[in-house]
Amino acid sequence: MDFYYQAIRNLTVSTKFNLHEGNVIEWFDDDVTQPTISAINTEVARLQTVHDGQAYARLRKDKYNLLNQDEMRYDDVKNSTTTWVDAIDAIKVAHPKP
Repeated sequence: MDFYYQAIRNLTVSTKFNLHEGNVIEWFDDDVTQPTISAINTEVARLQTVHDGQAYARLRKDKYNLLNQDEMRYDDVKNSTTTWVDAIDAIKVAHPKP
């Protein structure tokens, strides 16, 4: 994932700029100093670290979305089973928090 645009936005909140191919910045705001490449790269690295740290959550969500959880819970109540809990536990074991 490319975080370059978001990094600039985070560093300059409400300024006007365009980001062209090759991460070429076209700056339109004379009142705000354009961030340095070093500052942008530091913010990109921070965003990448945050993104990578949430990989397990994205994987879990994808797996949770495949389950028909409402029906599983209903069936468990009617049949005195633990199918839903077992499925959720299996996903958490397969994709643990770091």
